[in-house]
Amino acid sequence: MRTARALATFDEVELGDHVCWLVKAAAPFPGDARAYVADGALYGDKIVVLGSTGAASGLRRDAVPSASVVLDFPSATDPGSLLAAVRREARTAAREGYRSVRVLAERMPATAPGGAEELVAQEMGLDEFASETGAIVVCAFKPAQWRTPMLEDVAGVHPQEMGTRAGRPAFRMFSTGADSWSVDGVIDSECAAAFNRAVRAAVRRAPRVTLRFDTLDMIDAAGMHALLDAARHLPDRRIVVEGANDTVRLCWELAGYSTAGLPVVMSA
Repeated sequence: MRTARALATFDEVELGDHVCWLVKAAAPFPGDARAYVADGALYGDKIVVLGSTGAASGLRRDAVPSASVVLDFPSATDPGSLLAAVRREARTAAREGYRSVRVLAERMPATAPGGAEELVAQEMGLDEFASETGAIVVCAFKPAQWRTPMLEDVAGVHPQEMGTRAGRPAFRMFSTGADSWSVDGVIDSECAAAFNRAVRAAVRRAPRVTLRFDTLDMIDAAGMHALLDAARHLPDRRIVVEGANDTVRLCWELAGYSTAGLPVVMSA
C-alpha cells in the first residue's frame, strides 16, 4: 500500500514511489541524480529523463546509460502530452524486459497564466502513473526558483519527500487507484487553498472521485469549504469521501454539509 513518508536518501525509494525532491542549496545535486540513475541501471529499470533543456537535474546526455530516454518538453507542455509520452516509454520498457521505469524530472516553475494549475495536473498524472505501473518517479525542485505558494501546491501531491523539508503543505494527496485519492495529514486555513487546487485537478480528470480520509487527522472549516468549492468548480462533479474518523465526520455534520443535494458525500 502506498503511504506518505519522508526519505533520507534515494536508497529508500520503492516501486510506485513519487518523490518530491527538495534540493538543498549546497547539495551535490548532479551527484545524487547520477546515483539515482545508476541504481536504476543496477536494478534493471529503464531510465526516462524529463527536461526542457536536454540535461535535466544537471545530467549531461552522456552521463546516463545509453539505453536511457531523454524527453525534452518545454515548460508550457500540456499535461496530456507529457503523460502520454511517459506511458509510451513504460509500455516499451515492459516489452523490452525491464523491471520498471525510473523517471527523473527537474521541475521548473510555470510563468504563463494558469500554469500553476497545469503543473499540479501534471504531477497528479505522474502520481497516477507511478501508482498504476509501479514506476519510480522523482521530481526535483530547487526551492530558490519557486514562489512558496506554487511549491506548496506541487509538493502536496507527492506522497514521498526528500531533502529540505517543506513547512507546508501539512497534507499529502496521492493516488490509490482509478479516480481514488488518499488524503494524509491536516487540512487547515493555511493549506486549504493548495488542497482546493489539488481536488480541482482531480475532478478535471473524472466526474466522480473518491477521497480516502483514513489517515487524515483533521480538516477545519476552511478545508471543508475548499473541498465543496472544488467539487462545484465544474458541473456534474461528485466527490465521495470514505474512511473519515469520528472527529472529521462530526465536524462535517455540525457544519451542515450532510444535507442531500451537495456534490460532496461523506459515506459511512
